[in-house]
Amino acid sequence: MEKEKEKEKKQGFFSALKEEVVRGLSPSRSRSSSPGPLFRRKKHHADPRSVSLGETLTPLMEGPDPDNNADPKPTGSGLGHWMKGQLSRAPSLSYKRSDLRLLLGVMAAPLAPLHVSSSDPLPHLSIKDTPIETSSAQYILQQYTAASGGLKLQNTIRNAYAMGKVRMVASEFETATKVVKNRNASRCAESGGFVLWQMNPDMWYVELAVGGSKVHAGCNGRLVWRHTPWLGAHTAKGPVRPLRRALQGIDPRTTASMFADARCIGEKNINGEDCFILKLCTDPETLKARSEGPAEIIRHVLFGYFSQKTGLLVHIEDSHLTRIQSNGGDAVYWETTINSFLSDYKPVEGIMIAHSGHSVVTLFRFGEMAMSHTKTKMEEAWTIEEVAFNVPGLSVDCFIPPADLRTGSVSEACELPQDDRGKNSLALHRAKVVALEKSNNRSIDSMIWKMEV
Repeated sequence: MEKEKEKEKKQGFFSALKEEVVRGLSPSRSRSSSPGPLFRRKKHHADPRSVSLGETLTPLMEGPDPDNNADPKPTGSGLGHWMKGQLSRAPSLSYKRSDLRLLLGVMAAPLAPLHVSSSDPLPHLSIKDTPIETSSAQYILQQYTAASGGLKLQNTIRNAYAMGKVRMVASEFETATKVVKNRNASRCAESGGFVLWQMNPDMWYVELAVGGSKVHAGCNGRLVWRHTPWLGAHTAKGPVRPLRRALQGIDPRTTASMFADARCIGEKNINGEDCFILKLCTDPETLKARSEGPAEIIRHVLFGYFSQKTGLLVHIEDSHLTRIQSNGGDAVYWETTINSFLSDYKPVEGIMIAHSGHSVVTLFRFGEMAMSHTKTKMEEAWTIEEVAFNVPGLSVDCFIPPADLRTGSVSEACELPQDDRGKNSLALHRAKVVALEKSNNRSIDSMIWKMEV
């Protein structure tokens, strides 16, 4: 009887998810330029849990609300209802709007360095006529695949769902003459949540709400798009790429595919754990496809640190360098580095998922002029509250791009911060998208978009 009740409860939960997802991500939803959150807020009891960055997050209740007019019993931890509250509240007065925009632009939905498909076969371990760096990497990936659940089980996954909490903060700003640290980081940190859907082949959708603002992005297998409050809906430059957030311990199959052509370059101790290091460099063709106008992406390198003890991925680092050349002015370089530490691995239906982690992002700006560099440090802590595989009813209709999607694409340079104080303002050389006007009836279809350079 208990097993039957658990089965009915699980089926009811997934049925609610199906209804919510179809209603929240259906083609009719895509006709709006700023879709509403997926779930509604519900009252809940306090059960505080702390995350890094020093503050306790709001207690949560589980499960989506299957009907806006109904009041079903809660079925778990309800991060979705809490996310709606995050969207409805105003940004904190102590937090600058420019800081929040920078956090969301760089950290909300970054993409992996290159295109991979979850359907691509993993390379077979080969020793003969294979460089030791390559064969070692293949062996390490085999151990990782086995430790994270095994290829046979992973190949049965048709779609996946994850929901979690995040905290973001801009913790430090440095110039050539001074360093300004955020001494009230725990108080200034913005709390939020995200929901992530994935489906074979190569489809995903993420929605992240922090500090009263929301970023959502998706991929239908043919193009990647993103919507931010300041740029609207636009496609991303370059080939279809996975969401980097999925590589942070949520999607081991895609992670293994990402490092399939990597090389083993040595070992390193990460937080007391000996790890093998795999290095992956983006090919020149992909870098060229991702560049646009005055912004040229020079390199993008990804490092994966795999535990020698458990075989699991415990640290991931990627760094890309962008060169922005103004008309007749000096070139400006931006180096973006994201270091993510993964922890709290737990099995979900046999698949090992990292249920918490912490990322440190560094934006380093420098140019040809001496003493002109700046460095901004940002941090994000996250926890995973719910994970499910093979969700019934999830279809390709849930990954349809917005109807107001721009025909042009936008490069990653658009999310770099503006420097309003210098003569060589980055705003003068970077591509950005602005909405010029709307018609009197504020119809989305009549919105006029323009590319400024």
